Amino acid sequence: MKIEQIYTGCLSQGAYYIESNGEVAIIDPLREVQPYIDRANKDKGKIKYIFETHFHADFVSGHVTLAEKTGAPIIYGPTAKPKFKAHIAKDGEVFVLGEITITVLHTPGHTLESSCFLLKDKDGKDYALFSGDTLFLGDVGRPDLAQKAANMTKEELAGILFDSLRTKVMTLSDDVIVYPAHGAGSACGKNLSTETIGTIGEQKKINYALRANMTKKEFIQEVTDGLLPPPLYFPLNAKLNKEGYENVEDIIRDAVAYDTETFEMVANEIDVVILDVRHQDDYAKGHIPKSVFIGIDGNFAPWVGTLIPDIKQPILLITPLGREEESILRLARVGYDNTLGYLKGGFDTWKNEGLEYDTVNSISAAMLEELLAEIDGEKEKVFVFDVRNKGEYAAEHIVDVASTPLDNINDHFVEFPKEEEFYVHCTSGYRSMISASILKARGYHNVINVAGGFNAIKKTDIKTTNFVCPTTLK
Repeated sequence: MKIEQIYTGCLSQGAYYIESNGEVAIIDPLREVQPYIDRANKDKGKIKYIFETHFHADFVSGHVTLAEKTGAPIIYGPTAKPKFKAHIAKDGEVFVLGEITITVLHTPGHTLESSCFLLKDKDGKDYALFSGDTLFLGDVGRPDLAQKAANMTKEELAGILFDSLRTKVMTLSDDVIVYPAHGAGSACGKNLSTETIGTIGEQKKINYALRANMTKKEFIQEVTDGLLPPPLYFPLNAKLNKEGYENVEDIIRDAVAYDTETFEMVANEIDVVILDVRHQDDYAKGHIPKSVFIGIDGNFAPWVGTLIPDIKQPILLITPLGREEESILRLARVGYDNTLGYLKGGFDTWKNEGLEYDTVNSISAAMLEELLAEIDGEKEKVFVFDVRNKGEYAAEHIVDVASTPLDNINDHFVEFPKEEEFYVHCTSGYRSMISASILKARGYHNVINVAGGFNAIKKTDIKTTNFVCPTTLK
């Protein structure tokens, strides 16, 4: 028996490859499926089953394409109603894989069709639980994502999740291994661990949601408390996972490598977003006017999903050389399939041909400290904006600085000065550069980025506080 966790850090997502006696099962595959096929071929195995723990909202799964390529059935738990051919398993249904078995445990609550898959070894002993979004390490799946589909409140779904955990999960032996669908960084829960493999026993000790003496009322309160709004692309991804989608290989193949003249023509004639995915320092030194920065080496997919709400939005890419296909794939993983193409040769081609480009001015934290210092007993008026999230801001921020979180920056445009220079910062510089790119695209060319962000600011003598100031400037 082989179990391999295939973890994708940019999505905080774990897919699983299981093999026994030449028979293979894949659980929650990514959209690009050839690696699973190649892995099975390496083991001289055949993919027999494709298990889906639920209709994922945070990424587009590879189940449909993998089934088309291998002929393996897609298996969901009870109540799932996909628009494509699939086997809807009964609660407790057993699937034989070589010398082992996989049992479906229907565990609704995160979504109504959510299920865990219990692997039993060749001796029939419970060995591992593939828990999907029902149970994470340190947390459980948020119960507010499926409210509309279920026609229920998040409190009602949380109550169902409480029962699922206590009747199906917490009854398992402490030594059963837990393989969750997500780790830290996922928006599918609140407080996920950085660890990606654990045990039932560990979770009973450390996971707040599995406290033995917890009442259902307490569970509902704690699970629903402090939930941030989900990214706007979540229901769109869930729809693709339920109804089907285009093969990602076709999307990559159809993307065009544009020369500068055609790139500019397409950008001017179609309502496109020019998305620059290079490093923020490269973007600051030079970029195509009105292009938006979201760096591929940062928290790429969640910010694309947050800031480009329409997954059908036409996109033109500026990428690091050699990373064009990767960028298209990374967009498609979260349902952004309408990438028209990319600038051949990247930004250097644009610059070398003498075409107009823009820059982002930056200052160091030390320079910001000088600006904020008192001059002749009176503090010079300096406009600084903190684009970190509300929790980071509440924990510590510069005294008298406004909170204008990146995830809802559109609500704060009125607060940014039109004429005076102003400064934006995040934690390290990634999110503030995204903010600066959006502001410049809206005509705020007086924005200045604070290089190094709050990490650098804390090394200066700039006064900070953890007292929550008003969220906006008056």
